[in-house]
Amino acid sequence: MKPNDEGRFAYEGLDRLMHEKARLGILTSLLTQRNGLTFGDLKKLCNLTDGNLSRHLKSLEEEGLVDIQKSFANNRPQTLCLLTENGRKRFIDYLQELERVVQDASVAAKRSKKTLSKPIFNT
Repeated sequence: MKPNDEGRFAYEGLDRLMHEKARLGILTSLLTQRNGLTFGDLKKLCNLTDGNLSRHLKSLEEEGLVDIQKSFANNRPQTLCLLTENGRKRFIDYLQELERVVQDASVAAKRSKKTLSKPIFNT
């Protein structure tokens, strides 16, 4: 271990709130749609139930990552979900940290593969 390696793999930028699978899908979906997504579309894209999506959106909204706007369209209630500017920034920061994880793992896997391909015994 090198002196500067302490905490090298701690990945402090991985936010537990975003790291949950369903929330990762929700945030990614909203990042791709600047004008937001309806609750129904988001439910289909992330393959979640109404209750599950509602629970995750509430957690994300409480942290200021998403904005939930309720209105009516064609005399029917409609819920629009949007990524806030703070949510966009935090999620992009999270993704950059996640890229570090993938890069570190990729380098280690390549090193490991090279080691495994060498003969164990010399004949």
